[in-house]
Amino acid sequence: MKVYLDHGATTPVAKQVLDAMTPYFDKKFGNPASLHIWGTEAVDAVEKSRKLIAKRIGAKQNEVVFTSGGTESNNWALKGVAFANQNNGRHIITQKTEHDCVLKASKWLETQGFELSYLGVDNHGLVDPAELEATIREDTILVSIMQGNNEIGTVQPMRELGRICKEHGALFHSDACQSFTKEPLDLNKDKLDLITINAHKIYGPKGVGALVVKNGTKLTPLFHGGQQDPGRSGTINVSGIVGFGKSVEIADNKKNKLMKNLRNYLIDRIMDEVPNSFLNGHPEKRLINNANFSFKGLEGEALVLRLSARGIASSTGSACSSKKLEPSHVLMAIGRPAELAHGSLRLTVGWENKLAEIEYAIDMIKKEAKWLRDIGGCDDV
Repeated sequence: MKVYLDHGATTPVAKQVLDAMTPYFDKKFGNPASLHIWGTEAVDAVEKSRKLIAKRIGAKQNEVVFTSGGTESNNWALKGVAFANQNNGRHIITQKTEHDCVLKASKWLETQGFELSYLGVDNHGLVDPAELEATIREDTILVSIMQGNNEIGTVQPMRELGRICKEHGALFHSDACQSFTKEPLDLNKDKLDLITINAHKIYGPKGVGALVVKNGTKLTPLFHGGQQDPGRSGTINVSGIVGFGKSVEIADNKKNKLMKNLRNYLIDRIMDEVPNSFLNGHPEKRLINNANFSFKGLEGEALVLRLSARGIASSTGSACSSKKLEPSHVLMAIGRPAELAHGSLRLTVGWENKLAEIEYAIDMIKKEAKWLRDIGGCDDV
């Protein structure tokens, strides 16, 4: 049996999405920058997707700017705000458990004369709003906090954090790539100014995302050229954007409930049936499809490889850093010792998964964890 449980890394492209995209590779191939009917046909398709995405996140249609994905959007949010608003201040706040691209963009901004503060998290991965309140200053121009953690799945109290940002006059950005369509998020109600989203975590194509930019937010562009999309240069990825819109359209509460039920079943059985297992992240305030465990006495990389040989796709954490040998910065930030941080396994379910697949994966995890511990000679597990 083959079981794909790495939807946090990427999802398959749904058939409805592929069907919607296909005509825009050959029959409807126009460039939206062109004035003829092929171009206007492409513009209509792009704007239809922009409207769908804007509605889902409580934004105006012109506030959605398409990008190549989450990494570009996050970099643009941080760097664009920093350079456009540096006359108002050079202090930026983020958190220690952010995605690697936010942390590396933040470190780069430090080399450009900006001051960064990195909020800690509790042992479940939650930011303390009181710490944000104590850290924010008159010269703070931006706060960037991801909604749902890509490794451990913890979901932050966005509305409370947004309120604090607005009370102190700081712009508020969130990387919502993992949480978009899975968790409620509203540009206005959550007092956000910028939101990063992408398609390939929600059954859309890779290489397309968006930065939602609230009207009036000053942002220096990353690219300079023809400004084909508002604030962003580069030929518009029409087929990808069509797929992005369709993936948002088909995401619904029924699919979310299915993923949550499978996730809960997975967590309950692993915690009950695998000795010395620990759930990473908040037990309740977590992404509906995320289960992240640490196992005492074994290496996460070895378990991932053993499961792969059994036909099961999993990961030790973020797919963007899965080839690193260092322990996860997220697990270290929540206080896991290095041994448990190395012994982590992330399983992220999708709405196409079946209960029989989850049961097979559980059986194989139990079997392979025991085998790895036995050959490792661990007497205390």
